Formats: sequence, structure tokens, C-alpha cells
Amino acid sequence: MELFEQAVGVLSAEYPGDERGRMLRSMGVKTGGKFYAFSTPEDVVVKLPAVRVAELVGAGVGAPCETRPGHPMREWVRVVPEDVDGCLAYLREARAFVAASAAS
Repeated sequence: MELFEQAVGVLSAEYPGDERGRMLRSMGVKTGGKFYAFSTPEDVVVKLPAVRVAELVGAGVGAPCETRPGHPMREWVRVVPEDVDGCLAYLREARAFVAASAAS
């Protein structure tokens, strides 16, 4: 997804230590060796607290991320940002969550 690539480009300037890699056959980004987002052709998938995932899904803004039908990943949600700024907001939120988890 082009928005993801543009947003990761901006984020890479802010956090040059973050790495790119493949997650579930998709391009992703990680901090401290832990993935916080990846993209598919249809959407961006970000790691957030389970409560936030439920909030986004409940509001109709996000969709569960399932590696197999009927088996959602509790802390991952699919979103379709409208623009680069929206994508950056999700990526920053996800990065903050993962970075805080790694620090504790």
C-alpha cells in the first residue's frame, strides 16, 4: 500500500533505528526487534492494546486481523487510512505501544 510506504518513510526519519522486515508475507516495520505494523494491498495492520483494537472494530473504523478465519489476533487491527497523516497517526500509536511494551 503506497500510503504505508510514504508514512514509513516519514517515520524512518524520526526513528532511524526502526527496521523493515516481512511479516505474514507483507512488508512491515519494527522497533527493538518487534513488529508494530505491516501493510497488505488493501489495508494497514497495526499492533495496539486489545482495548483499542476493540474500540476501532466496534466503531467500524477497523477490522479484526485474522491469520486464520475465526482466529483474530487480539492486539492487531486492520485499518484503511484516508491519507498519509492518518496512516502516520496509526503507525505512531502502534510504535508507542510496542516500544513501551519492550521497555517494561
